[in-house]
Formats: sequence, structure tokens, C-alpha cells
Amino acid sequence: MRLSLTSQQRELLDRSILAGEAADIADLVSLALRETSLGVSARPIPGVSPTERAWRDDLAFNPGAERVARQEHRLLPGTGKAFEVRAGQILRVAQVDGDQCADLNVFSLDDYREAMHVGRTRTLHGIHPGEGSFLWSAPPRERAMMFVLSDDAGLNDTLFPRCSAAMYESIFGFAEHTNCADMQAEAQREYGLTPDDVHDSFNLFMATRVNADGSIEVVHQHTPADSYVELLAVMDVLAVPNVCGNDIFRTSNHALRPLDVTVFDAAEADLVRVPPLQVHRAQRTPADFAQPEIRTDRRLARDPDYVPHFPRTPVTVDDLEVELTDADTALLLAHARRDLYGDDDEAALRDIVLSWWVQSHA
Repeated sequence: MRLSLTSQQRELLDRSILAGEAADIADLVSLALRETSLGVSARPIPGVSPTERAWRDDLAFNPGAERVARQEHRLLPGTGKAFEVRAGQILRVAQVDGDQCADLNVFSLDDYREAMHVGRTRTLHGIHPGEGSFLWSAPPRERAMMFVLSDDAGLNDTLFPRCSAAMYESIFGFAEHTNCADMQAEAQREYGLTPDDVHDSFNLFMATRVNADGSIEVVHQHTPADSYVELLAVMDVLAVPNVCGNDIFRTSNHALRPLDVTVFDAAEADLVRVPPLQVHRAQRTPADFAQPEIRTDRRLARDPDYVPHFPRTPVTVDDLEVELTDADTALLLAHARRDLYGDDDEAALRDIVLSWWVQSHA
């Protein structure tokens, strides 16, 4: 039967053949059908060999057997503060009385345009990242910025945006109310950033859930007074935590409480817990941009000399003839998504093969 694949889809399957997973496309299709029926086997991604980034070479101190505290600060309700956290240092955000949510922004100290991207972090580590997760910067840089070293509460959230003045006014009629957007803007102002530079927050100590109807909800939290989250910087960052200003909803159980922040030089035992950092060619810096200049004029106008250049276009499609055995055909009929593709066996087969490839090489 015919199997239509874009050049990129074909590239994945060809890489599997070159890696010896199957003799040819037909053999690979047969393997996909069998494993879809019996269970998918995990295997390495063929053709991927990223290098590792020796981030520890940039440490400004020699780690010892014990941590060394460099800064200590109590965040009072209604406030936030920016902290320079160098590579190898640890930012600890700790409860004082318990049950208090904190918002966190993170920027590269070398380039504020490289900031934590909650969406990419959520994609890689789920809606509730915890110990062992990284905080990632936005595309096209997409680098690990901080590593969640310790998290004894397990109540971090990536679903909800920061609360804002407009939210409290539009819902409750407040002319002014403590809110995370304004606290972040004020704390970041110490480093010359503006309210436009505040990004979506990584919400520490925030209990949330996704309901059956797809809605999302903040629920009561139960965070002991001795709980803390520790984030180890793997690049030089500006980390900006603030006490969440929401005393109306259940975010912090209807209260505003202080938080303690400490910056440590990590001990050797902390550093060895960070997994190797991989470097990919697609992680680009401004030197690689087609438009490397940062705009200063805020009004947008068309560039009359612009010529579009989109990678891997035009998209081409290969029509392959794949001979299925009777057993393969039976497996196709058994596992075809008729709810999606009706009687289009080609589309159903493409779905099975590509779904199998992604699942087996994840």
C-alpha cells in the first residue's frame, strides 16, 4: 500500500534503518505494527549526538564540603527582591510560617532577553516540576538556567499566570492591591528592567489541579513552616522571588506571610547531583539570528527589503509503496484509528508508524 511521508518524517524512518533497527521501510513498518500490538520497546534516538556543556568550568569559587551562605533576606508580604545567583550557587526560598506561595522570575545576567520560559519548562517536566527538574530559557536559546535541587513541599505550578492589578480591579473593584506583576516589576527595576520585562512566573508552593472538564484550579495548600525549595544556578542568573500578593483566593490559604531567601555557594555534594547539560546546534544566540539587532523603536513598521526564508520549505512529500504481509494487514485493521481516519488506511498507517517511532525513541 502507499505511505505518504514528508521529507522530515522520512528522515526519521531512514535514520532508524541506518541504525540497524530494520532492513528497510517495509520492515520498519512491520516492526511498528507488531510493537504497537504487543508493547513498544525503548531504544536510543538514532542520529542524535549532542555534546555536553562543562558548565562547572565557569564557577567563580572552589566548592568545598560545606555550603557557604552569601546572602540572607526576609521577604515581607507585599515585596520581592532580585538576587544575583552565579553558576554553582543555590537560591533557597523557605517558608517562615507555612502555606505561602511565591512567584519567581529568572533572567540571564549576561543577556536579560534570555529569560525563563514557563511553557518549555512545563512541556519538559510537567505542570508541577519538582526536585530533579530544570528551569529552561525560551527558544531559540532553550538552555537550562537553574536546577531544582531540593523540594520538600512538592507544590510548584506552571499553569497560572502572575496576579495583576487589573485582575483585582476587574473582579473585586480594588483601586490598588498587592499583586505579583507589580512586585516583580518593582524588584526588577533595581536592575533597569521595566514592567514589560516581567515574564510568566514559576509558582513555588502553589497547589493546583486540572479538572475533568479541562479547567484549572488553585486549591488549598498544606506547606509546613520548615519547607523550602532550592534552585541551583547552572548559569549566572538574576533570580527574582516575591511573596504572592493574593490574599483573596486560596493561593496562600487567604493570608500574606513572609518568606526567607538565602543564596549559598554550593558544596561539592550539591554540584554532583546536576545531570550533564547537553548542547544542541539549534540552541541559538543573537549572533546566529537573521535579525541580531534589538529594536529600540517600539512602533512596528514593515521592512521593505524583507525576503522570507523559512527552513526546510517548501515541504515535500514522498509517496512510498510498502508491501504489507497478511499479518501486518491484520494488525493495521486492529489498530487503525477509524474515529480519526475512517477508511483511509494510508493515514491510519502513517499515524501508527510515527506514533510508534516517537514513543519508542522518547
